[in-house]
Amino acid sequence: MANQAKIIWQGVALCAAFFGAVALNAQAQQKTPYWASIEESEARMRTGPSTEFPVKWIYKRQNMPVKVVAVHSVWRKVEDPDGDQGWMHVRLLSPKRTALVVGSSIAALRETPQPTARIAWRVEPGVVGTIDECDKGWCRFDNAGRYGFIETDRLWGDEAP
Repeated sequence: MANQAKIIWQGVALCAAFFGAVALNAQAQQKTPYWASIEESEARMRTGPSTEFPVKWIYKRQNMPVKVVAVHSVWRKVEDPDGDQGWMHVRLLSPKRTALVVGSSIAALRETPQPTARIAWRVEPGVVGTIDECDKGWCRFDNAGRYGFIETDRLWGDEAP
């Protein structure tokens, strides 16, 4: 019985390693620059591509968008919305597309991608949400189930990297 359990756990570990390698390989094949987001609730940006380098920033903002500008093994050099650059381990990042609302005033989320469309919600600068359906200067922006279309000039994380 113990031998059978050991074989099962070895199979599970092998599958996890395989799928982790496939995901890492897929991310490694992307051409830089590209967009990603912080996957963990706490993520360290370092001054170089190793845990031997000092921590530059500790991010406590899950889903915050970052621009990946370089790749070195399992490390990604990223740029944050303030323009700071540093290195993060690939396991801290997600390919999920997110964006940060920018500007000095509240932005409108509209029901359709038109400047005269009815306002569905309003969002403050600094709000992070997922984005999709980006076309002709508009993106569909979703923050905790509240969604609408927002002009891309009010987002950091959408423009062609």
